[in-house]
Amino acid sequence: MKAFFSTLLLLSFYCTISFSQTTVQVGTTTLTERVVATGLQIPWEILWGPDDHIWVTERHGYVKRINPESGNITTILNISSTVQDGSGEPGLLGMALHPDFETTPLVYLVYTYPSSWSYKERLVTYEWDGNQLVNPNILLNELPGANIHNGSRLLVTPDDKLLMTTGDVGSSSVAQNMSSLNGKLLRFNLDGSIPSDNPNPSSYIWSFGHRNAQGLCIAPDGTLYSSEHGPNFGDEINIILKDRNYGWPNVIADCNTTSENNFCIANNVVEPIWAWTDYCIAPNGMEYYSHEAIPEWQNSLLVAILGGIGAKEPRVAHLELNSDGTQVLSETPYFESYGRVRDICVNPYTGAVYFATNGFSYPGATPNQIVEYSNLNYTPTSTANLEVENQYMKVSPNPMTAGGVVEFSENFIGFGYSIISYDGRIVKTGNINNTLLRIKKDDLSEGAYYIKATNKNGTITQVIMVK
Repeated sequence: MKAFFSTLLLLSFYCTISFSQTTVQVGTTTLTERVVATGLQIPWEILWGPDDHIWVTERHGYVKRINPESGNITTILNISSTVQDGSGEPGLLGMALHPDFETTPLVYLVYTYPSSWSYKERLVTYEWDGNQLVNPNILLNELPGANIHNGSRLLVTPDDKLLMTTGDVGSSSVAQNMSSLNGKLLRFNLDGSIPSDNPNPSSYIWSFGHRNAQGLCIAPDGTLYSSEHGPNFGDEINIILKDRNYGWPNVIADCNTTSENNFCIANNVVEPIWAWTDYCIAPNGMEYYSHEAIPEWQNSLLVAILGGIGAKEPRVAHLELNSDGTQVLSETPYFESYGRVRDICVNPYTGAVYFATNGFSYPGATPNQIVEYSNLNYTPTSTANLEVENQYMKVSPNPMTAGGVVEFSENFIGFGYSIISYDGRIVKTGNINNTLLRIKKDDLSEGAYYIKATNKNGTITQVIMVK
């Protein structure tokens, strides 16, 4: 039955995305789809970097750097032999880049690793040498981890502090235990030391009573928002305040019951500004959108929604805020046909929105993609500064009905290619002997595929739709 349900989900994906229009209307603004990269391995964090590339962590232990225009993918860190990615939620997770990256090219990463019969988690920096991440330096080590609830979202704030969410690792009482760093929001100086203005100058803890916060973003006025997983219901959007209690496990979402009200009064609990109380929707990465390219989304929150273990209604949630950003007025769902949505980033020039998908089933089945939606009618005042890689791949026509052609740049000649179905099957491989690869009518049955080719400069992927 489970396999049948997964097949239905994939067929739904083919019907709604593959063979329909690739635009979405947001008020009077038309957004156009482009798949930047596909065939990734459970992308967890995506960031728009100061080098105008998209930086990606993959849970199996890879950091990748993607040219948002060409889609070229390069692997800049492989710690798959160190990372414990388990069968559930552990792995290489959060990432942040130093705010003065040009002079201090540090990348902050959080990952879980095996320790005896359990998991541990660490915060580490790597140096970017222009090609790879090198010289790891551990800032926080041996934090208890688990197969669930590891938190791990990172964010650098305008006052040059590093924030890190931690989960309760399935042991809910730790969230209220101030001697434990789990179930908290932690705050660091950029060198890993404890800021003197933390609530306790000998502790990293900034706020507590968190179950499993996996989203952080900050508004231009300094308001700090987080998204947090509830149990079977009660997922939250919170405004994070210094030294405040967010209630878990004594409170789920709002202070509603008699026991919750008593606890909230006694412990000065902060209630969420928005909560989903019908079922578990599993909110993840989030962005505060303030770009003029999509005026209907200005000064609002965009939240990646996984849809819980059953992937029920995964989407990007647009949350409209009130004028001072202290309350969510409404939610509008977007991009509901791509499966589980893990994280979001925004192009600072074009205002385009990128989101990372994790497939249609827990924890991250195929297809895993980076998808862009942009307002093609918007003219940016400046553009990204990207190196010319002189490599590309083009599919024509797309979708195909009677075969087609894949055109490669000349620097792919002599390398191999693979055509992979959206359920992960390699259906065709070969060598690239010239710049044109002909796809015959009978080579591919109806459905969604992607073609992948790798040379010394990196990897290019392109979607192939057959109907």
